[in-house]
Amino acid sequence: MSKEEPPPEVKDAFIKYTGGTSANMTAEQLRSFLIEFQGDQTASLADAQRIVEHVLQRRHHVISKLTRHTLTLDDFYYYLFSMDLNPPVSDQVHQDMRAPLSHYYIYTSHNTYLTGNQLSSDSSDVPIINALKSGVRVVELDLWPNSEQDDIDVLHGRTLTTPVEFVRCLKSIKENAFIASPYPVIITLEDHLTPDLQAKAAENIKETFGDMLFFPEAEYLQEFPSPEELKYRIIISTKPPKEYLRSKNVKGETSFSDDETDDDDGVDTSESESTESDDSDYESYATGVSEYKRLIAIHAGKPKGGLKEALKVGAAKVRRLSLSEKAVKKATKSHGMDVIRFTQTNMLRIYPKGTRVNSSNYKPQTAWLHGAQMVAFNMQGHGRSLSLMRGMFRSNGGCGYVKKPDFLLTVDPHGKVFDPNANLPVKKTMKVKIYMGVGWNLDFERSHFHLYSPPDFYTRIGIAGAPADEIIKKTDIKEETWSPVWNKEFSFPLTIPELALLRIEVYSYNISDKNVFGGQNCLPVPEVKPGIHAVPLFDRKGSKYSSVKLLMRFEFS
Repeated sequence: MSKEEPPPEVKDAFIKYTGGTSANMTAEQLRSFLIEFQGDQTASLADAQRIVEHVLQRRHHVISKLTRHTLTLDDFYYYLFSMDLNPPVSDQVHQDMRAPLSHYYIYTSHNTYLTGNQLSSDSSDVPIINALKSGVRVVELDLWPNSEQDDIDVLHGRTLTTPVEFVRCLKSIKENAFIASPYPVIITLEDHLTPDLQAKAAENIKETFGDMLFFPEAEYLQEFPSPEELKYRIIISTKPPKEYLRSKNVKGETSFSDDETDDDDGVDTSESESTESDDSDYESYATGVSEYKRLIAIHAGKPKGGLKEALKVGAAKVRRLSLSEKAVKKATKSHGMDVIRFTQTNMLRIYPKGTRVNSSNYKPQTAWLHGAQMVAFNMQGHGRSLSLMRGMFRSNGGCGYVKKPDFLLTVDPHGKVFDPNANLPVKKTMKVKIYMGVGWNLDFERSHFHLYSPPDFYTRIGIAGAPADEIIKKTDIKEETWSPVWNKEFSFPLTIPELALLRIEVYSYNISDKNVFGGQNCLPVPEVKPGIHAVPLFDRKGSKYSSVKLLMRFEFS
């Protein structure tokens, strides 16, 4: 705990609910504080009693239930600054999970099997396990024939990445799929297999997952099932084999390939130069892949004919479309409302452009604002974009599915959908006060920030979201202290609060060199609880520090 005094507002709240600083706070008084000051209308007396017991056990090792338990001012301050007892965001699933999958943002990874860069890193099941344990619900595997052409490898094709066996990846998915969340895991396959290996892939998938596998009743779904219906199920999404192209390569050998590769143009508008196969060839081809085709619950593809054609909404079947980050920029500029209409019933997956060979990521806001469900990120990288992604999926208990705002799912009486380019009025104002921070002296070496003196901390705080809402502000620099006290309030007017993320980054100022990173967090604004809360900070890779935290207050009007 900080040796600093509790902030004046903490003392004032304690006095208000107890009658004086020398008085003690009862569970009844704490409950009143939780309801009135913290805005927790569901707080019960039992909840308040539990908090009192936890604090007394931790601070005073009191375990007796015979005496009347109360909190001193220091106990009350301890509670407010406890990351587990008083977090800013709930860890419970609380949204309606009975809507079709297309109504949710889904935590999605890109080339999930890669341990590092896109060109020469190892392929492994370890990053797949890590992604699933962190709550990711969409795993991508690139399938290629192995060197003997008799089995299936997972690797980033036409690069120097080393392979990992397909079966090993499947087993790791099965063992780790539902540790972080009970909601469905979707496996997107980018497949470069011959028909006999597609048949083998189908066998591998069925043998590994058995009853966990979701088989669609009809060839095409007219509406996606809900996350609730699909709890503990595995879903396969790829391009149906009948749309694969059979072509002659330069040497005259026959090859089968999927034209849904992660190219930069997104939609394939060129005509294929493939030759058609004769009937007998096609028959054996069809036999080899019928089982594989039956496994596909979410049909993917890139219809030819340009964006307008690709975004057409068909009444008979729902599907998944993939666009690169470059293509989605173009699409949202020229066909923004068509994109939103498409994503009301269909799936849209966005993937990083091919030049991101270092496994960096892009800003996800534009894709989310247009209803794209699967914004695929390189989870093995790190940086601000990935911290925004992690922030978004702290929503809804971290279950990997976040309900899209109603305005992206509705059509007005005139048949119009939400216009993301319209000038919107301020809908909500978020006030944020940063009181103080503690814990760096416990989690960092004495000389980490400055060789011979304590750190000079400041906080950058701002909003990532709709273009009109984006802003970054800063606190003052607090010189030479491990426990900075800022007591600084900021106000953020929001036109689309539903998609706003609160970004928090702490640095130590360095006059002669680069400022030194001291932790970050990203909170989904709709999920932030009003009142005073302990906000944990994370390192650049997204791991939570043991002790570093900020005491902050949030208000909404």
